[in-house]
Amino acid sequence: MLEAAGRVYPCWCTRADVRTAAQAPHGPLPEGAYPGTCRLLTAAQRAARERSGRPPALRLDAGKERIAFVDRMLGALDGVVDDFVLWRNDDTPAYNLAVMVDDADQEIGEVVRGDDLLDSTPRQLLLGRLLGLSSPRYAHVPLVLGPDGRRLAKRHGAVTLRDRARLGMDSRDAVGSMAADLGMVEPGERLLAGDLLERFDPDRLPRGPTMPDSPASPPRSADG
Repeated sequence: MLEAAGRVYPCWCTRADVRTAAQAPHGPLPEGAYPGTCRLLTAAQRAARERSGRPPALRLDAGKERIAFVDRMLGALDGVVDDFVLWRNDDTPAYNLAVMVDDADQEIGEVVRGDDLLDSTPRQLLLGRLLGLSSPRYAHVPLVLGPDGRRLAKRHGAVTLRDRARLGMDSRDAVGSMAADLGMVEPGERLLAGDLLERFDPDRLPRGPTMPDSPASPPRSADG
């Protein structure tokens, strides 16, 4: 469909080429965006790349479209879409294409994800429109960070429920600790996930990243 509409072109750029191209000024596109280097190749330049034997990726000719949307957490937003990859040169679908088709197939109504993926949303909304897919609503939530200010991960210590169980925490401790980090309960409350349903209000969630006090050790519970 997209190829028939002339919205797809092959791209032979390496990651180094993309980094170099993204550093150059290119009008309204966001910083780090791909400016369409391979879209602008002459017929001779394209033929030379085809002879190189390097398989190309396939990019969407986005036309520098500006896409507006309303995020449940962040309000009204918009962004200019660069020419992003649809199909990788290892013959697999790229992230944006895969998630849009998968979400549409599952009839997903709302996507809740970390705000580190916010820049992908205009791309996915444009792609959904071009493919005639129904687009979900979006809610981008702040990340949970470790003590070093980086995204919370296993390197920070006991971050999974299983890890915390080994340190003596039960499910009520774990749920209470996470809910307290989000301002939904008082510190030290012990409760189950179902107990939070009546208290849950997206408008009360923090708009900035949260940082647990000490993911390497369990917080103290109300029982001492």
